[in-house]
Amino acid sequence: MSRKIGFIPLRKGSKGISNKNKRKMVGRPLFTWVLGEAIFSNLDEVVVYTDDEGIIDFIKKEYHWTNKVRALKRSDVSATDKASTETAIIEYCESINYDFDAFCLLQATSPFTKKEDINSCLFKLDGNIDSALTVVNTHRFLWDKNGKPLNYNPLQRPRRQDFEGLLIENGAVYTITKQALKKHQNRIGDNTAIVKMPEDSLLEIDSESDWVAVESLLIERQKREKKSDKITHVVLDVDGVFTDGTITYTKEGEHTKSFDMRDGMGLEILRQFNVAVMIMTSENSQLVARRMEKLKLNYVFLGVKDKHTLLKNIVADAGISLSNVAYVGDDVNDLTNICSVGWSLAPNNATDIVKTHADIVLSKNSGAGAIREACEFVMNYNKRF
Repeated sequence: MSRKIGFIPLRKGSKGISNKNKRKMVGRPLFTWVLGEAIFSNLDEVVVYTDDEGIIDFIKKEYHWTNKVRALKRSDVSATDKASTETAIIEYCESINYDFDAFCLLQATSPFTKKEDINSCLFKLDGNIDSALTVVNTHRFLWDKNGKPLNYNPLQRPRRQDFEGLLIENGAVYTITKQALKKHQNRIGDNTAIVKMPEDSLLEIDSESDWVAVESLLIERQKREKKSDKITHVVLDVDGVFTDGTITYTKEGEHTKSFDMRDGMGLEILRQFNVAVMIMTSENSQLVARRMEKLKLNYVFLGVKDKHTLLKNIVADAGISLSNVAYVGDDVNDLTNICSVGWSLAPNNATDIVKTHADIVLSKNSGAGAIREACEFVMNYNKRF
């Protein structure tokens, strides 16, 4: 199957949770969880279809390193509360004259989606199968409103391990061929295959309590998948890691930041042991750029909001894995990386949530020797290899 398009519809409005799509889930805008996985999947192009100009600008700035992602403005008609997802799908498909072979609808509010789920749904489109969707195998006993059991006999209540349960759509991923989509004007075709996802992915995010539950599960998933190998790359945030997190301003704007000279020496020694040093900060600061030039650091990424997706791209290009990375961060926008890399470290004065999930809380504060301490840990740890 030659041309495969991913499609993520987003609307400004959200009834349950204000600005849900853009709100930070484990330190990243919610929609970037599925977008990041889509980028690394077998899709050829990923279209974010939205009426939110802020998201369009965000995507243009954030994913400049890949030609796989496009953000397009959807019509007001397709973005109302009453408009179906199919309305947006067909509007977009007609605008490109169905120029694809396979179409993949991705739900932005399904952060448990992995690239493997996307690829599995694409793989199913073969022979008689013209559509596929993700499901969850649930072992709940269902009843109707009249008090009648729907999927089991209460007089012969099965044990969970003996109960097949039911397959329920989780709304995360749908794939369909061009022919079936044109024929049915719907995400589902005539012959549909299923792809199972973990039970956690059935959770909807419609309330604040849902948000807390999903965020906790995502953090635990990332930490479960962690592995530790020889550290080949050290990635550092800037404000709150290199500096004490404070900035002085004049009427012309940003004026000064304070850096610890001992940190610079630690990084120089690290590089002598063939450990690559990378800077990744959400700020786009010329002061930072100048300081990194002085330290002769070539891998400096400024103005990064989705740090996790960028880090995964860096790791893929370098031919390593996240298990080879040590990451030093201090605030919530570092949290996904803190929970995902081989070794994560936090200055002693980092935010509480980062210190809770970091592998190591350093004894030194940011801007006061924390980086030097992290460098010494990396060198001592790598001796075992």
